[in-house]
Amino acid sequence: MKPFLSARWVRLSLGVALAALLTSPALAEVAARSQPFDAWLEDLKSEARERGVSNSTLDAAFRQAEPIGRIIELDRRQPEFTLSFWRYMNNAVSETRVERGRALLREHAELLAEVEARYGVQPRFLVAFWGLETNYGDTFGNFPVIGALSTLAYDTRRSDFFRKELLTALGILEAGDIAPDRMEGSWAGAMGHLQFMPTTFAAYAADYDGDGQRDIWGSLPDVFASASNYLSSIGWKGDQTWGREVVLPAGFDYALVSIATTPEIRKSLTQWAELGVRRADGGPLPADDDIEAALILPAGGEGPAFLVYDNYRRILSWNRSILYAVAVGHLADRLVGKPPLSVAPPAGETRLSREEVKEIQRLLGDLGFNPGGADGRVGPRTRDAIRAYQKSAGLVPDAYASPRLLASLRQNAAR
Repeated sequence: MKPFLSARWVRLSLGVALAALLTSPALAEVAARSQPFDAWLEDLKSEARERGVSNSTLDAAFRQAEPIGRIIELDRRQPEFTLSFWRYMNNAVSETRVERGRALLREHAELLAEVEARYGVQPRFLVAFWGLETNYGDTFGNFPVIGALSTLAYDTRRSDFFRKELLTALGILEAGDIAPDRMEGSWAGAMGHLQFMPTTFAAYAADYDGDGQRDIWGSLPDVFASASNYLSSIGWKGDQTWGREVVLPAGFDYALVSIATTPEIRKSLTQWAELGVRRADGGPLPADDDIEAALILPAGGEGPAFLVYDNYRRILSWNRSILYAVAVGHLADRLVGKPPLSVAPPAGETRLSREEVKEIQRLLGDLGFNPGGADGRVGPRTRDAIRAYQKSAGLVPDAYASPRLLASLRQNAAR
């Protein structure tokens, strides 16, 4: 576990960030708010006092508080290239992370078994979330949470959301769960080993070790119990897995593949088996009419296929990303000895730039397939438009944005 931040470090970091970035475009954008930061902060403190936060807590929390320009830069940053399935999985489920996770699963087996008995969440999933969120506690983030949330709450882009998070974080300090100089997290205010936002902490954090504090920074009993309490509260099924890799038969109907972030087409395992879907090793699916699953192709028709169950949807509640949800599930499987994916990454994978995704969206619109705008993000509407175009062009309708798709669109647009 990385060392805690000192109060002096927090004060210095805020001061250095402010001095270095006062003239940056990002900080100028924050400063464009009509109300000066000092006046805004006094209003915020008044609201916090009405919620029961003491002056002593406010004084400790807002020592040397100023907007942090680096946080606004990170909030506005858009990656140049889209994040591919294979690049994401190679980083998220590396052999190093798998081996370390297995060792930690053994090291904390007794504690994890106790937590499972109480909350019904399997240990391998708790360790997988831990690995994905902070690399098993190595990277909490190096920002003071109050400073980060103050910056984002003062900024006008998502002010209401972050103001609520900031007020909740002040309530956590008032309750004595953590001292201000130990409340470290990401640039967006996510905290501790499993990166809880303050409102998630307030609703689900647990004092499992019984010391009177819900410490998700320094107490692994509290960390595992808090994560389990959250997952069990949103419907995690301790008697089911997350899903599984599968193989599809020749001539499979790709219209049965879900394209929404939360899968929209669900069938029983028996029904999928009747359609010719099999395990990745070629074996039959479990004959079960009670378990429903959806089929997803996060890397398109040439990548691995997955049947995903209810627990996959619970992972999406934690982080609404298809790649994240598959990575958590696959890492959890690897931690207990299941094999790597059966489909190998393509040689010399070419990623699409964000500008190329925008071009795909524009070309789809020009050809009469509405992608919902050209924002450079491949969401459900864009995937639906891609699938419709692929059907019209005689391509495999896997709804996947790829360089091959872009070439086909350019060719059609040039006719």
